[in-house]
Amino acid sequence: MIEVSVCRDLKEAKRHWQRHWPQQCLFDLWPVRACFQAEFNNSPYFLIASRQGRFCGMLALSWIDEQQCFGHFPGELWGGKTWLEQNKILASDPAVAGALLDQVPAAAKIRYLTQMPGLAGAAGATVDEIGYLFYPGQYDYCFPAYLQGFSGKSRKKMRVELDRLKARGVSWRHDCFADVDRMFRLNLENFKEYSYFSDDRFLRAFEDLASWLHANNLLRVTTVLIGGEVAAIDIGAVWGETYTVLAGGAHPDFAGVAKLINLHHLEMACQQRFAEVDFLCGEFNWKNRFHLTPRPLFQIWNQQALADRHAAAAAPKVACAA
Repeated sequence: MIEVSVCRDLKEAKRHWQRHWPQQCLFDLWPVRACFQAEFNNSPYFLIASRQGRFCGMLALSWIDEQQCFGHFPGELWGGKTWLEQNKILASDPAVAGALLDQVPAAAKIRYLTQMPGLAGAAGATVDEIGYLFYPGQYDYCFPAYLQGFSGKSRKKMRVELDRLKARGVSWRHDCFADVDRMFRLNLENFKEYSYFSDDRFLRAFEDLASWLHANNLLRVTTVLIGGEVAAIDIGAVWGETYTVLAGGAHPDFAGVAKLINLHHLEMACQQRFAEVDFLCGEFNWKNRFHLTPRPLFQIWNQQALADRHAAAAAPKVACAA
């Protein structure tokens, strides 16, 4: 028999996570999640499955008060949606997964779940967004071989655009921690209220994340200078054999610089023989054109329960006469 209990204590939830959660990607690391938990301070709601008293599965949720729903821990928000990817349902077998899913609260929107047996057919489970990855091994770690995958017309157009930038003098700077703050400023100046970092909580969480990554030699900062001026900055992290590009900022005066820095990431990944580069979800009108590999992530969303809850919260309060 499978029993499912609820853990609401953050310290106990941390112990469960550190003991059981697989460390397969950057977002699996407790310190990464803790940076966002510290700023958003949502209440944990971990579903813990056991069989004959032994742990056999877990679904880490948080109650997100401002959305009046449950989401994957730690429930960080940007634009009303959680941001951290590759969330998981831990289950030793399909029966455990089913028991955990049966206990998901009615008002729940759990995003960016990785594929697992039975998830795609589970009630309320649908494709959320598409993540995009680059696998250098597909090209035998040879960047010119990757470029050959483009049509001759596309390669020529790309070369003309990049040569225009290179004529102004392109240089690179790597792993300058001071450039992290520059990246935040570029992103805010460019996107203003649409920037991730326009939310002070998200900005502070990212600042803490960058500091933790830097202290643990995981942070990668890539800065491109054109004519001696900072034109674009990306920050990412290396965990295991995966390089994850997390965020970036570009100066609007340098058209085409985003293409330049993205190609630099791909070339570097070939040179350093990474297993994969994760460019996260969102196509942003370039990832398909760069022949990246799509990977669907899933969501569990009880839309009617959420709609009913929001309608009840918005309904006018009527006083009853005695």
